[in-house]
Amino acid sequence: MSNENRTVRRSVNGVELDVIEAGDPGGPAIVLLHGFPESAHSWRHQITPLAEAGFHVLAPDQRGYAASSAPKDVEAYRVDHLAGDVVGLLDDTGHATATVVGHDWGALLLWDLCRLHPDRVDAAIGVSVPYTPWPAAPTELFKTANGDRFFYILYFQTVGPAETELEADVRETMRTILWGASSLSADRSLQSDLPAEGTGFLDSIRSGVAIPDGLPSWLTEADLDTYSEQFSTSGFFGPVSWYRNLDVDWTLVKDRPFPNIPTAFIGGTADPVTARNPNYIDSQNGLLPDHRGAIVLDGVGHWTQQEAPDAFTDALLRSLEAVGRKPG
Repeated sequence: MSNENRTVRRSVNGVELDVIEAGDPGGPAIVLLHGFPESAHSWRHQITPLAEAGFHVLAPDQRGYAASSAPKDVEAYRVDHLAGDVVGLLDDTGHATATVVGHDWGALLLWDLCRLHPDRVDAAIGVSVPYTPWPAAPTELFKTANGDRFFYILYFQTVGPAETELEADVRETMRTILWGASSLSADRSLQSDLPAEGTGFLDSIRSGVAIPDGLPSWLTEADLDTYSEQFSTSGFFGPVSWYRNLDVDWTLVKDRPFPNIPTAFIGGTADPVTARNPNYIDSQNGLLPDHRGAIVLDGVGHWTQQEAPDAFTDALLRSLEAVGRKPG
């Protein structure tokens, strides 16, 4: 079977997902879950090497993204539905289990997928966002921590303002976000000193770092064209609605212990999610029952697999070996 990438439209769990596939369908499955605001295109550098390593690679544009189904109901983006999409994808491709790799929101989904469907995940590798067992409803924690200051996840809770802001100029939105959470923002907290009232998501990014003209070296004009086209198709209601279900998601998994699944983690020293709290990554050693360690890439920001594709791919292959998922 050729390792050439192919995009397949799959009907799973009541939705239609576009899935980039590569490798032998008879090989062990590896599912790559992208984050916000990304798509399966974010894994463009890893799909072929993983197929050549012997995996059947499945990288979906998740619900709400690109040309995949985008329901106009906030509850459609609850984590049980998102996890159901992954399970449905495994069913549709004939895999009992898969190794699952999740970046950013894909990591949050990964950690909950393990708790909701432990029998379908044989190993889990989180990228950028460590396992986080919230002690209370997440939005309540964010309100307490931020007071009357702007925090993007709280801003995203109301339907309308974020969509209007982010859809006004999709290409500039994507350029700003991809610059803003890159290694350029290593010393910037995700929290803002701007007031909540009257501040937008892009305002908060621009207030923390000076966004250069043009594109970062790791992003081509063709890549930006792809993202711009995808988000012009999908809009931002679906992607942002993943955030609108954080509290509901917490209620669905808070009483479920993390199962005895081998786990690993890959991050970057310049990722604003973890750079200002290095203990965040190490905390997983005591929270995950079979954690096999973390690889942290020097100088890499939030867009881990895109900013340093060769280093990340190497780290991913090493992490797969650590969790016992090296084909052959």
